[in-house]
Amino acid sequence: MSQRSTNLVEPHIPAPRRGEVTAWRVLVVENNAAEAEALVRALKRHGHEVDSVTSGGAALQSYADADLVLIDLELPDLDGLEVCRGIRSTCDVPVIAVTARGSELDRVLGLQAGADDYLVKPYGFRELMARMEAVMRRVRTPEPAERVVSHGPLRIDAGSREVTLHGRPVDVTRKEFDLLYMLASNPDTVIPRKRLIHQIWGDSWSRRTVDTHVSSLRNKLGGSGWIVTVRGVGFRFGGEGG
Repeated sequence: MSQRSTNLVEPHIPAPRRGEVTAWRVLVVENNAAEAEALVRALKRHGHEVDSVTSGGAALQSYADADLVLIDLELPDLDGLEVCRGIRSTCDVPVIAVTARGSELDRVLGLQAGADDYLVKPYGFRELMARMEAVMRRVRTPEPAERVVSHGPLRIDAGSREVTLHGRPVDVTRKEFDLLYMLASNPDTVIPRKRLIHQIWGDSWSRRTVDTHVSSLRNKLGGSGWIVTVRGVGFRFGGEGG
């Protein structure tokens, strides 16, 4: 695709072989239909699962299940910086700003708003992929020593990062998996909220971070008993729905 029709410069890059690349769930927030189409096509060709939205409001409704967000700061309803702040106020999903705003001040404001990286249009797809991989390396959680944790009908596989309940897959986000695995690996221990925040979210957190993820996990597991709140302390794993 020519650079005149889109800001994505996409040279011919052979699609990776199966197993050569880690697949991520990527949310593309882009108002320009041609640019969004080119980016989505390129990412899917490289094995990623991609959703695309065209507005800031839609982005704030869609980012929770993404492993990484690519956002244009020029959106029709909300300023992209506000969207970045909104995402960062509730979770630490990696965000890369992909925008035509190229001044030093724009870059500083983007990073201060919560973007993990900043890429100015036009850009090459190879550079975008390299930046995505670098960001994901920084946030990747070390692989646990015990690869599979099972409690009754619940099975948590750290190798494949998959959760199943009664043999059926449970679709969880990256941080939801980390939280559930940590609690389930210590079933008889009340884990303080501060420890959960430090080990799973690092410095990127808000007061609602843990509560939001716990609530989401309870809904996905079909009951509040799986994760028990210990008031004033933290949480513990309930086991088989409590």
